[in-house]
Amino acid sequence: MSSINTNRSDEDRSTKSDAGSIHIEDLGMVFDTQEGTERVFEGISLDIEPGSFVTLLGRSGSGKSTMLNIISDVLKPSEGRVQFDSESGGDVTLGHVFQSPRLLPWNTAVENIEYVHEDNSEYTDKLAKQYLDMVGLADHYDKYPNQLSGGQRQRVGIARALSIDPEILVMDEPFSNLDEITAEELRIELMDIWKELHKTVFFVTHDMTEAIQLSDRMLMLGDGEIYADLEVPLERPRQVDSDDFLRFRQRALDQFHSVKDNGN
Repeated sequence: MSSINTNRSDEDRSTKSDAGSIHIEDLGMVFDTQEGTERVFEGISLDIEPGSFVTLLGRSGSGKSTMLNIISDVLKPSEGRVQFDSESGGDVTLGHVFQSPRLLPWNTAVENIEYVHEDNSEYTDKLAKQYLDMVGLADHYDKYPNQLSGGQRQRVGIARALSIDPEILVMDEPFSNLDEITAEELRIELMDIWKELHKTVFFVTHDMTEAIQLSDRMLMLGDGEIYADLEVPLERPRQVDSDDFLRFRQRALDQFHSVKDNGN
């Protein structure tokens, strides 16, 4: 994989970053278990264009998190490779948003962002506040995680990921632990941020409606392969109760159920 740079100065962040592309070639993953060898997926090749919003869907156990962890360089694949390219030709930076925000409870919102920049001597808290402003937390700089709601904590997690100015934003079911009203608010905010910052987003979800609402493109993982690759032709903003949305959702559901999951 190409190197991942997370040590940029405030001056570097004063302009909108380039977006990154993801190139996956013949990707395969095998785990050794007590019962023997378990193959999660094999022979997966695809390209994700810079600035696009791509969602990976699959049933529980289909290998979504495994693929995300390979892309994030947390896991090494058994076969194949993942490469990144930046529009500028430099190193690619990945930002991560997790299912739970993983905040340090003894740090304030600002300090939780500063923490990921502790090796950058040029970093100041001005940037942390800038990104907290972006996610609607201008009045919460000095609050601790236990003083924030679930949605506010996840906003801090998003601000932290954005604060490193990534070309690629990797999101692992970030709204699945929130109530639907809060999740919907965050989806709308995420769309606004994506349009403004021109990030490439790789988003994992099991929620079909969420995937259609957010994505340019939907990848369906099951039976050890990407068995469907659907462009979403709907104009933004998308109304989930519109006729066009519901028709496309039914088409996507039919495609989703067209293959049995392999139970991994």
